[in-house]
Amino acid sequence: MKCILFCQNNYSFGILEPLKHVLEQKGYPFLWYINPKIITDFPFKNEAHTTSIGDLEDFNSDAIFVPGNEVPYYLRGVKVQVFHGFAGEKKGHFRIRHYFDLYLTQGPFFTRKFLELQQKFKNFDVVETGWPKLDIYSLERSSFENEKREILTANHANKIILYAPTFSPKLTSAPYLLSHLKQFALSNPDYLILLKFHPLMAQKWVDKYQKLAQEVTNIKFETEKNIIKYLVISDLLISDTSSVIYEFLLLDKPVITFNTISNTIYWENSSAYSELEHLINRNIKTDDFAEQRKIVFKEYHPYQDGKSALRMVEAVEKYIETKGIPVKRNLSFLRKYKIHSIFGKSKRS
Repeated sequence: MKCILFCQNNYSFGILEPLKHVLEQKGYPFLWYINPKIITDFPFKNEAHTTSIGDLEDFNSDAIFVPGNEVPYYLRGVKVQVFHGFAGEKKGHFRIRHYFDLYLTQGPFFTRKFLELQQKFKNFDVVETGWPKLDIYSLERSSFENEKREILTANHANKIILYAPTFSPKLTSAPYLLSHLKQFALSNPDYLILLKFHPLMAQKWVDKYQKLAQEVTNIKFETEKNIIKYLVISDLLISDTSSVIYEFLLLDKPVITFNTISNTIYWENSSAYSELEHLINRNIKTDDFAEQRKIVFKEYHPYQDGKSALRMVEAVEKYIETKGIPVKRNLSFLRKYKIHSIFGKSKRS
């Protein structure tokens, strides 16, 4: 089974890496596709990769694993949606764009909704597998905990707080928390605050928070692309409306958000930015939402075995065994036009 690992954004690397390992173990050839804009961030440059859609056509794949929303419809292979997060409340998460043959869902909450859409459109399959990015929670958590102890010692800190806001201009808390994070850090030198921004965050706020990190010793601006390590080592997350909230909750640790648009909230949410220090202290000391997090485990990602990537590959194997490789997708002119505008037309057309 020849596979493509399709990366439009650099957050895809951490999602697809566990799949890469499974493909290696099974002896399946694979080719990374890397959007030219993110090629400098690609961490596996010694592996087969390309920035050319034409190369993907020549590769003649059997399956294409896609964490994003679009994939060239004219490429050969089962188009597999593996998702780039858990934020089901965000616009477009459950939008069917008709590029995909197979949706591999993270947990029952997502599976139910996509099964409903499957009955409506009848042009894709749905299999619940868990999400590969979180396999590392089971496989490497202890090594991260060792690193956490080293970081705390080096920074003379007792706790680590992670601030990871969304990039969306309408949803981000970045413009409002700058001064409050600075005040908290100065008043609480035993806390280390890590800043981890989405790659699409407006440069204006990146610059301001990088400057803040230069001014305050217990604030660090992190540039490593994969957020997983910072989720594992942190004691509390501050965010707004982001998929990273659910990734953190699945580590059974408290979250504070500001003005989230989530319909169902299993954590502390507030509209009072000035209450930041009070909210942090309360959640660190009492953790009032511990019971509600159990719902997230059950509904969003009930898999703790580190084998979601394996289940994904097996789901694709079964799909091809029973249905073969689809010859084409029935797409509207507008859908085709969008793909052409992003990736260009097939060189075979």
